[in-house]
Amino acid sequence: MALFKTRGVVYKPVKDVNLASDSTEVYLQANVKAPRMTGILVKIFTWFLESRIFGTLLLYILKGNNLIHTLITNAELEESPLYVPAHHFEDHKEQEVKSLDSGLTPQEQVQLAIECLPTSSEKTKNEENTSFSRWTIMDYYKAYSSEAITPRAVAERFIAAVDESLKPPLSMGFFINYSPEDIRRQADESTLRYQKGEPISVLDGIPVAVKDEIDCLPYPTTGGTKWLQKERSCIDDACCVKRLRLCGAILVGKTNMHELGVGTSGINPHYGAARNPYDANKIAGGSSGGSAAVVSAGLCPVALGVDGGGSVRMPAALCGVVGLKPTFDRVPHFGVLPLNWTVGMVGILAGTVEDALITYAAISGEIPSEQPSSILTKINLPLLSFSKSIRDIKLAKYDKWFDDCSDEVRLCCTQALTELQDYYGWKTIDVTLPDIEAMRLAHYLTIGSECSTWFDSFGEKHVAELGWDARVALSIYGAFSSKEYIKAQKLRNRQAKFHKKIFAEADVIVSPTTGVTAYSIQDDALQTGELDYVNGAALVRYSISGNFLGLPAVTVAVGYDKLGLPIGLQFIGRPWAEATLIHLAFSMQTICLSKYRKPKIFYDLLRKY
Repeated sequence: MALFKTRGVVYKPVKDVNLASDSTEVYLQANVKAPRMTGILVKIFTWFLESRIFGTLLLYILKGNNLIHTLITNAELEESPLYVPAHHFEDHKEQEVKSLDSGLTPQEQVQLAIECLPTSSEKTKNEENTSFSRWTIMDYYKAYSSEAITPRAVAERFIAAVDESLKPPLSMGFFINYSPEDIRRQADESTLRYQKGEPISVLDGIPVAVKDEIDCLPYPTTGGTKWLQKERSCIDDACCVKRLRLCGAILVGKTNMHELGVGTSGINPHYGAARNPYDANKIAGGSSGGSAAVVSAGLCPVALGVDGGGSVRMPAALCGVVGLKPTFDRVPHFGVLPLNWTVGMVGILAGTVEDALITYAAISGEIPSEQPSSILTKINLPLLSFSKSIRDIKLAKYDKWFDDCSDEVRLCCTQALTELQDYYGWKTIDVTLPDIEAMRLAHYLTIGSECSTWFDSFGEKHVAELGWDARVALSIYGAFSSKEYIKAQKLRNRQAKFHKKIFAEADVIVSPTTGVTAYSIQDDALQTGELDYVNGAALVRYSISGNFLGLPAVTVAVGYDKLGLPIGLQFIGRPWAEATLIHLAFSMQTICLSKYRKPKIFYDLLRKY
């Protein structure tokens, strides 16, 4: 295709780029040129893509139309490639934190997290004007400890609720796999511990769901496919699951996900669509849609997901819950499918910021046997309080990027940010983040290349067993060259330098979490999946730096659109500064408590005890 070579961008050296608000850098909106396709159209498109005659030409045209050739393939830039977004530990001297000693057990870390929560009197006073609140981990623990209800009784309510949710007319698509027998076994063991007065931790008896990208016995790990369990057996819990089990949590099953994590809708042609509890005709988002939906619907206070391109934060925002993606390598990746090993990270979906904190404490920390002591990182937990918060916070905001969303999202997030500043006296710093669209494409190229490489290890024998949308994605992923991959890693290094400069002036970067709210599930997408790259680009618009650069990020619900669908605000932080992010998310949650609304599909597992 050298005859049709497109001229590439020549990127200025990082030192010559102005990141201030008066920068002349041009903000380039997502240039997505691909129609929405489902049904017979997506099948025909797949046939052309997989054709040796037409596929190469079609893929070349697609890459050119979507500016990959201009911004990446033929681009010129002086930075060296950065292949893994690992960060040397830096102590940011965070405010109002409790530092954890190394070598603590998950149970000990959870206990220290409990000591960081607001006092009961503070909590009661603050919730007086709340119209809707979710049951928290502490609510379950207190109910169990007072013998008002047992883990076994909660398990029975959970099983009945899931059974109801799976059947028409709801067909919520929460789970790929769950075992009532195993849930009852775990619940009986937890009930016995409470009867003896010997609960392991406050997580004892708490229902926790796990995305089907993470190993959790006794279930196979399907990655949302119908074939993977035939090739790869699940023989042990993932590290994060093992830590939760050590704390006594009841692992209730494997949640639905977009097949192989290659989409943003959460519509899976094999297991059904993960539906949004605020409106069952809307998407829950992907790829951790099932985990977001079960938390939103009240089935679990917390769930685990994996965030490769906003896959925790995006569905969390669409479903009105908290989504926390820690720093790259903060949570060990052992036992997680290696679909995208330099951008995918275990994350937490929770009904409240407090529950996200408890779960974060349980699963965080290196595996000592795998890490030299010289690079062990310190874990800080935030001391949360309704009556005070941390001081002198500076929030970086890039106006053109922040406003590149629907009017309802923009107005809601702007209002929430104004309230946050007014209440706490924090300052916003106007900045410029250059080359955001180039970073989105470089991330797409990276996550796609890594997924394609992983899939190629199984040969082509399972292509026909994939959903049509996944087949299209893998065809595109396989078209990226080594030259393009290296250029993408150069852009990763470039963006890392830009963000480091921003964080020298500000504590966090603030943005909406998604550019749009949850959109409708079309009937024609249920059997084939769908290709909707325009909505997909809007959903991931604000997520990329967290994954591509390995930065921690959190989303918290701040309001609703005119249809009553949730809107989230995101904070992106410095490496290893999760405590500051959780502080900010808690402060935002405190302001918004009176606004929160109950989902249309909601199961009250602690009702009247």
